Amino acid sequence: MGKINSVPPISIETLHTYILTGKYLLLTHCEIVIGKSKVVIEKMDEEIADKTAAINMGQVEEPSKNALKKANKQKKLAAEKANKSATNTTPEAARSEAKKAVNKAPKKKIEGAALIGIDIAKDEDFSGWYQQILTKGDFLDYYDVSGCYILKPASWFIWEQIRDWFDFRIKKIGVRNCAFPLFVSEEVLQKEKAHIEGFAAEVAWVTHAGSAKLDKKIAIRPTSETVMYPYYAKWIRSHRDLPLRLNQWNSVVRWEFKNPTPFLRTREFHWQEGHTAYLKQEDAHKEVLQILEFYAGVYEELLAVPVVRGRKTDKEKFAGGDYTTTVEGYIAATGRGIQGGTSHHLGQNFSKMFGISVEDPSAKEGEKKAALNVFQNSWGLSTRAIGVMVMTHGDNRGLVVPPRVSEIQVVIVPVGITAKTTEDERISLHKQVDALEEILKAEDIRAEADKRGYSPGWKFNDWEMRGVPLRLEFGPKDSAAHCVTTSRRDIEGNDGKGTIQITELAAGVKSLLSFIQKDLYSRADRVYKDHTKKITAWDDFVPALNDKNVCLIPHCLTEKCEDEIKEMSARVDGDEVVDERAPAMGAKSLCIPFDQPEGIVKGETKCTNPNCKNLAESFCLFGRSY
Repeated sequence: MGKINSVPPISIETLHTYILTGKYLLLTHCEIVIGKSKVVIEKMDEEIADKTAAINMGQVEEPSKNALKKANKQKKLAAEKANKSATNTTPEAARSEAKKAVNKAPKKKIEGAALIGIDIAKDEDFSGWYQQILTKGDFLDYYDVSGCYILKPASWFIWEQIRDWFDFRIKKIGVRNCAFPLFVSEEVLQKEKAHIEGFAAEVAWVTHAGSAKLDKKIAIRPTSETVMYPYYAKWIRSHRDLPLRLNQWNSVVRWEFKNPTPFLRTREFHWQEGHTAYLKQEDAHKEVLQILEFYAGVYEELLAVPVVRGRKTDKEKFAGGDYTTTVEGYIAATGRGIQGGTSHHLGQNFSKMFGISVEDPSAKEGEKKAALNVFQNSWGLSTRAIGVMVMTHGDNRGLVVPPRVSEIQVVIVPVGITAKTTEDERISLHKQVDALEEILKAEDIRAEADKRGYSPGWKFNDWEMRGVPLRLEFGPKDSAAHCVTTSRRDIEGNDGKGTIQITELAAGVKSLLSFIQKDLYSRADRVYKDHTKKITAWDDFVPALNDKNVCLIPHCLTEKCEDEIKEMSARVDGDEVVDERAPAMGAKSLCIPFDQPEGIVKGETKCTNPNCKNLAESFCLFGRSY
């Protein structure tokens, strides 16, 4: 099939030829020229495109009369559109076209990329790249409500793997699952004002049932503290009812007005939220860190994403809580930090508000002692984790999915079938491929044989976009040698190639998948560490941020100082720019890492902010963030 990487304006007759030969499949767009006018065609009829692709691969016969009729119809519509464009010279039309030109700035394409592949470079247009690999990698589709997305089976499978892994562990420590309603009354929602203040602008309200207006509007939960805690007060009557440890797997709605981003910032998202109550505060403290370690395990053991464990500053902690612990990730392509999951100790703030108390168990018979308010925790991890994984590992060929969470771990592609291959030889090869698939499935390896009627090259590209960790190629030569050819998704080119003897297939594949998982984590961990800079002089801080780093700095941990640092580190016109693609917003505190570097002398080391007169309390991780 001829490749057309860069196409000048073409005539309708030439476009018609492209359609009939299947070359359209490799066009990202084309311009039809009619006289002095031109019109851009972004997409042709998919059925025709599919059929022409099959013709080129020798799978079907020449186009039927219906296919040619559709092609001619498309040609006619294109000509009418071009003529209309040529004759429409009204000021309104000109303004409309100018507005479209501004809003649809040309994307930076990967030179030579085919239409079916990823054609936006990760390091050139990160946002465009991210959205393209999610859709072309078959992870999600866009919904007709802005900020909401359809999670397709491949991405939902990852969430199921996370859920199963985490759910098993929390159940082992005594947490039980439950389900509370989606709705919450305004009266209850407003009961804890300090808590809901952080969500106020994002709360979605139900105001009508059909055409009838409700007497009282009802909120859709942005989180469930105010939904659940009135019932904790009802259920907890004695210290014998403690601890109460419940978790929900649900979705919540936060009506984001910022730029929605799939998985990272969406109006509805899926998560788990745990809510627990204890008699003794030390037991609650212990659970906070235990859950945080589970979150770190989700990222590091399942998603192959390194994280920093730490505690949020008072400015960044959960509203209404005593303190917040967090796992923080890093996105190398943008140089930004990203919050991965949080575990909060709420103290007695909510129990006092909602009256969740028990009699003091130390009271002797007949002795009157004040009731004790319980100590509470809440903790949550969401589908944001999938977005962090995609951003961390994805490349210019598409998704890269770690083996432990990939819906398909191994794809087997038949190769070496040519025009000279007989039907019996083709059937025999496919039977052998089926047998290889069964061998792997019998060992609980998620394998799929791809016998679709496309060329091997097309299949290679398709599975690479989907991020399947390992590809096995099997043809007549492999059959004769009693082996399969392996190709790792995480390593491009011949460096990722190898062979496995069929007699050792299952063991060899398991070992290779394990190496892929470890290597993905090791590479990401090395990048995170290389881009975490220990900074003690303010003059080095902003340049380090501009060079896509996160920075450990001695800090006083006061809110006023954090605000100043954010304002002072925002890039403004005239600043020296190390990388135009680096984010320009100011840096905020990500966390106070539990693993503290040396260098702070209590009572001597000053805060890094030159305007701050306070002494440093600890090293704090700052960065531009999502």
